[in-house]
Amino acid sequence: MDLVIKDARITGREGRVDIGLGGGKIVALEPNLKAPQEISAEGNLVSPSFYEIHIHLDAILTEGDPRPNRSGSLWEGIAIWSERVKRLTREDVRERVLKALPWFVAHGVTHIRTHVDTCDPSLTALKALLEIKREVAEWIEIQIVAFPQLGMFSWEGGDELVRRAVELGADVVGGIPHYEITREYGVQNVKFALELAHQTGLPVDIHCDETDDEQSRFLETMAAETLRLKLSGRVAASHTTAMHSYNNAYADKIIGNVRRAGLHVICNPPDNSVLQGRFDHYPIRRGLTRVKELLAAGVNVAAGHDSVMDPWYPMGKGDPLHTAFVLLHYGLMSGRDDRAHLFPMLSSRAAAIWNNRLVRGSEGLEGHGLAVGNPADLIVWPVPTEDDALRILPMRRYVLKRGRVVAETRPEIARVEGQEVRFLR
Repeated sequence: MDLVIKDARITGREGRVDIGLGGGKIVALEPNLKAPQEISAEGNLVSPSFYEIHIHLDAILTEGDPRPNRSGSLWEGIAIWSERVKRLTREDVRERVLKALPWFVAHGVTHIRTHVDTCDPSLTALKALLEIKREVAEWIEIQIVAFPQLGMFSWEGGDELVRRAVELGADVVGGIPHYEITREYGVQNVKFALELAHQTGLPVDIHCDETDDEQSRFLETMAAETLRLKLSGRVAASHTTAMHSYNNAYADKIIGNVRRAGLHVICNPPDNSVLQGRFDHYPIRRGLTRVKELLAAGVNVAAGHDSVMDPWYPMGKGDPLHTAFVLLHYGLMSGRDDRAHLFPMLSSRAAAIWNNRLVRGSEGLEGHGLAVGNPADLIVWPVPTEDDALRILPMRRYVLKRGRVVAETRPEIARVEGQEVRFLR
């Protein structure tokens, strides 16, 4: 063993235990372990690290440039980004991304999937992120999605730019069917993305039905094409917010077909809770897909932040726990059994998407978590339980990548009239 985490609590296990790490993996879970290096959890929670499974690093930290999003709407955000993207340079992208990546790591993120706009003939952001991916691999792993922000067939040459991005090294094929001018173009968008994935062996992650329009139904095309091309486990549908507007009979049908096809679903609570419902005049829709119904049907659902300080979302600090906190409220997931899904949606469920695993219910979530033989990508918390973490939103004490401490935060201590304040029972 290279390192031992002493006196740790693990969700689902009684008492405290030491966690022995060696060769980048967990090698022992038992009391009284010894190693050349030791850190103490001090009786607090140790959890698997987080996967930020949906973010847009190319746009990060551009909020207000060239102008603020005054309406706060999705469409104004896209219009602002279409102006900003014309001024992208390699240096600009590198400066912003390299400033923000440590924020994510400090909050326990060891894997990050970023969508990168390919509607730029020079593919400036993509090339910069390919460089960064290689440079930071020791402390955070990056997957890059070739994402045609303005469409594949409504934007001249959009399909070929996606193909070129894949040839240059993008890890995942993206799409955005609901943004195309016609439904026919949208269907073509989905079919092109999945066919390209079939040809190249890559996974797929499509911005799908990110709208309040109950007639936006490209998820059914994704399910059908996934089945036809036998891509189960390799295809993720991000957002799918139109599902909150479907009639219940159709929603039941599509959820069943999503499970049958082995699709993953990625919800994005911070952004969609403020971007959707913009056409409503009470009641205002919450802006989320049917998370609880999808989970109950055995569909794998993960959660991503989507944006940090960009034209679509002016807030954020790179903390997936913020995503879970918003989902707990807007997704009506405050019940005990529902809360139990929140940490896995940031970790094991997101990891299954990253690793292209077919998930049925809880099957397929193995290989990630606190078990001997699993990767030593871990978070040491300053609180004893997941509920405490969700309630208090504390900084992480330590973050480990492959058994090595890559981030450390000094304890946050508050004192009132000389008395130390603890926000625990």
